[in-house]
Amino acid sequence: MIVSALAGLGHPLRLLLKAAGLARSTYYYLLSHPPVVTRPDIEPVVAQVYARTPNGCGHRQVHMCLVHEFGVRVSRKSVLKVMRRMGLRCAIRRANPYRRYSSYRGDAGAGVPDLLQRDFTADGPWQKLGTDVTEFKVAGAKAYLAPVYDMCLKEIVAWDVSPSPDMAQQQRMLDMLEERMPEGVEPVLHSDMGWPYQHRLWRDRLEAMGIVQSMSRKGNCLDNAATEQVFGHLKDEFYKGREFASYEEFKAGLEAYIVHWNTKRRQERLGGLTPEEFRDTFPTARSGTL
Repeated sequence: MIVSALAGLGHPLRLLLKAAGLARSTYYYLLSHPPVVTRPDIEPVVAQVYARTPNGCGHRQVHMCLVHEFGVRVSRKSVLKVMRRMGLRCAIRRANPYRRYSSYRGDAGAGVPDLLQRDFTADGPWQKLGTDVTEFKVAGAKAYLAPVYDMCLKEIVAWDVSPSPDMAQQQRMLDMLEERMPEGVEPVLHSDMGWPYQHRLWRDRLEAMGIVQSMSRKGNCLDNAATEQVFGHLKDEFYKGREFASYEEFKAGLEAYIVHWNTKRRQERLGGLTPEEFRDTFPTARSGTL
């Protein structure tokens, strides 16, 4: 455009193209193909969907919301172009060089097999569940989330947030899980080899609830990848780069995000539905979950 403007003022085009390093054919092609602004009409809706979580979300999530909630006919690539033009991006996870909380305390002789063998697919809800504990730095201290994740529904069906990763937290989480489990189900609950999952209280409680225990192999984090990926999305969209004035503020925000995950956040593997919408396609799976 600068070359075109200067040529219009009478400067020799040959010299302008040489100074700009442009071929004559490229110059005339660009003149006949001016840049087009992609889908400016969807910018307000894109901004609205992006603002649903504190750290925003990626173009796939925005695209699914546009299609399923607003009935917009648009390609995923167009949404990506619009978000780049608007300066909207969701940070991509990077490997953390620092070792965070690890609940592994050595083998305790639990002898629990890995029943899933990295097969995280399920034909229906309440068949395969996953759990783990993740750590956050909050207001100069630490906080811990212990969730239970349904691998069919992609739903967080039970959780507990606590300043301490102790057995009391696990018991509260299991209380919520027991309250929300439909009658007649016998799910497999998979975890890593953390000490709470080898504890006698944990194992006895699962047996009383009719839950079959499964446990990853030592040093194989991919054996519990289905639950780990939830932590990754959660930290990207809710936690990363934020400061919290208190533990109470963090806990309220995290629990609100979990409700958002279950009721508003759309999943590509669920055909663009939210976990709640997908759960409603299984009438027998109704429970007290959010």
